[in-house]
Amino acid sequence: MHGLPTAEPADLGLSPERTQRIVQALQRDVDRGRLPGAAVLIARHGRVVLDAAVGRLDPARDAPMGTDAIFRIYSMTKPIVSVAAMMLVEQGRLQLSDPVGQYVPGFMNQRVAVPGPHGVVLVPATRPATVQDLLRHTAGLTYEFTGNGHVNALYSQAGLVSRDQTNAELCERLAALLLAHQPGTAWAYSRATDVLGRVIEVITGQTLAEHLRETVLLPLGMHETAFHVPPAQHHRIAEAFEHDPDGGVQMPMHDPREVPKLEMGGGGLMSTAHDYARFLQCLLNGGELDGQRLLSPHTLAFMTADHLGTSEPHADNPLLPPGHGFGLGFAVRTAPGEASVPGSLGTYHWSGIGGTHFFVDPSLGLFAIFMAQAPNQRIHYRGVMRGLVYGAVLA
Repeated sequence: MHGLPTAEPADLGLSPERTQRIVQALQRDVDRGRLPGAAVLIARHGRVVLDAAVGRLDPARDAPMGTDAIFRIYSMTKPIVSVAAMMLVEQGRLQLSDPVGQYVPGFMNQRVAVPGPHGVVLVPATRPATVQDLLRHTAGLTYEFTGNGHVNALYSQAGLVSRDQTNAELCERLAALLLAHQPGTAWAYSRATDVLGRVIEVITGQTLAEHLRETVLLPLGMHETAFHVPPAQHHRIAEAFEHDPDGGVQMPMHDPREVPKLEMGGGGLMSTAHDYARFLQCLLNGGELDGQRLLSPHTLAFMTADHLGTSEPHADNPLLPPGHGFGLGFAVRTAPGEASVPGSLGTYHWSGIGGTHFFVDPSLGLFAIFMAQAPNQRIHYRGVMRGLVYGAVLA
């Protein structure tokens, strides 16, 4: 169980009928074969008003989806690792201005690939990437799948996806590659949080899994969030359709049953809606849950402020819609309009490539979590859920 108190939607300003409409809309998509199954959780003012599941846990089996299902949360790992890093800042063990190369030496003398009329030109980085650059994705790194540029191709060839390497080995490989941008000049979604995970390991002398478990997961009672799923819980793992229901190429997903060497800070965790609700409630409470304080409210406000400013070119990136900036681990709403989805100023969110997402609206005291293993439909459900949830809030 999530262990958070529950309430009727009407007691917290949500329409009961419109809250139920969220479940009905998802059930409709299950019935027409577009969604294998999903779990959804909404809380307001510290109380859960919707905790529901629809469809099947695994399309190959007849087991119903449960609210306790375990999902690959991919990039929803990033906010957890970002919080762990900021806890080290609060302890005086890390500064955001530290160069990444202080912890991972290969990052000290990087070169940038600059496309030109006669091919790619290599130039030295004008300054080293910092820990703040890692947290806000301005370190010049990228992902192999976010474009078809020269550096994306180098990433694809470099064996970065192997789960049979340590964080240290991954970062050595990354540091040896060219940068896609000068550090600090562009927002580019990237493997930066994987590197941040390694920075945490170097500072603490622990593996990332050990450190997260000891400092974030156990204090918050997140007992089912880890880099793999133990055998006794394999029957609760949610699975995607074998074939994309929309006819595209289905994205392959990693096996949560394997114990990976790679404890990937940017995308390796499995979790449940109940566990992740405890993490988000801690954030909404200003860094504390059930007497366990991870961060001060001031640090959290700093993390969920925009760290890009108007000078950062990022408007053409679909992951960062208009009216949004990026903080330290979260996209942040900077304008009431402009974006194609509703949300208050200061709302922060992120998602995972496997089909999971969340958003936190501090001005309404509200958060919502959507968990599904529907990678190719992920963008569709991010938008649908926003409309459904805001449509249910009446006060």
